[in-house]
Amino acid sequence: MNIVFFVTGLLFVSGIGYVASNNRKGIKLTPILKMIVAQLVLAFLLLNTSIGIDLIRFISNGFDALMKLGISGVDFVFGGLENTGVSNFFLDVLLPIIFISVLIGILSHFKILPFIIRYAGLTLSKLNGMGKLENYIAVSSAFLGQSEVFLTTKKQLGLVSKKRLYTLCTSAMSAVSIAIVGAYMTMLEPKYVVVAIVVNILSALIVANIMNPYELADEDDLPLTQDETDKPAFFQMISESILDGLKVAVIVAAMLIGFIALMNLVNELFLWVFHLSFQSVLGYIFAPVAFLMGVPQSDIVQAGGIMATKIVTNEFVAMLNFKEIANGLSPKTVGIVSVFLVSFANFGSIGIITGAVKALHEKQGDLVAKFGLKLLLGSTLASVLSATIIGVFL
Repeated sequence: MNIVFFVTGLLFVSGIGYVASNNRKGIKLTPILKMIVAQLVLAFLLLNTSIGIDLIRFISNGFDALMKLGISGVDFVFGGLENTGVSNFFLDVLLPIIFISVLIGILSHFKILPFIIRYAGLTLSKLNGMGKLENYIAVSSAFLGQSEVFLTTKKQLGLVSKKRLYTLCTSAMSAVSIAIVGAYMTMLEPKYVVVAIVVNILSALIVANIMNPYELADEDDLPLTQDETDKPAFFQMISESILDGLKVAVIVAAMLIGFIALMNLVNELFLWVFHLSFQSVLGYIFAPVAFLMGVPQSDIVQAGGIMATKIVTNEFVAMLNFKEIANGLSPKTVGIVSVFLVSFANFGSIGIITGAVKALHEKQGDLVAKFGLKLLLGSTLASVLSATIIGVFL
């Protein structure tokens, strides 16, 4: 039965992608099939082998230790408020992001993280035949996040075509930032967070190959050289990383306050007018998609509601809602929905990516704004594909 739903989920993604494609005759099946096989192999290794399970446990324990170290700093400043027996999301989950942001800054400063990203991207390009820049962005987005990643390629950003720009932005929106992975792991099972990060890289490129195929000559594949002249001193980098982490924590907190309150308002209005909550309505709309992905029929409305909440608001709001109902869902539903939630594919991200690109190159930012909804469609299809892949092994 899992194979049947793998086929239905794959047909859904490829069918919608084909309808929305800007060059249907240019779609190449070979690299797409190679990447799907690679996803299946990676998902199997991570979820069903002792090496994969041990690796996920190691990563999970590592992030858990980092979160605790981050909380030690929070404890010093806030006097142990987070240890009073009442969980405080801002103190326990968001503020430790500051510490993880510092670690990422250190790894980047000493070129450890860029080295990993660069050669992982080059390896990936051998698999799919796409440009080095496309694969670099796909991998680096999983580490740096959807807006920060463009800072590392600002020289190339103004030189890429509209088609290439769409692929780059789809990868960015389909990824997450490693700085907030620890926060995700407090709301979802860590193994699904890790698997989603890996599989999403390929899902974004698969969807881009369907919706946005193009030929790339060798001379058009821009070098990945970066400007080192403005590299900050070590302690300046530490300070900037701390402030960057604080900005992320505060922005996420503000988004949660606004979106959760707005969602509650809309729910109240729907209950008053229709005697049915807004999330229930969304659940019925997205239930067929959840079914095609392999969610058991008894859970499809609840799963569809969580999926829609993520698209309409953001992944944090959806994860918090999902955490409240996860115990009443089947393990397969939990796995599929968890993987779907681990990405930045939502309406708010259209503005974030547009703003990030526009800040570096105004003309290219205007192009991103024009294909914003198509960008959301592509990144959402990538999330559906990743969740479908995981469902095969649950």
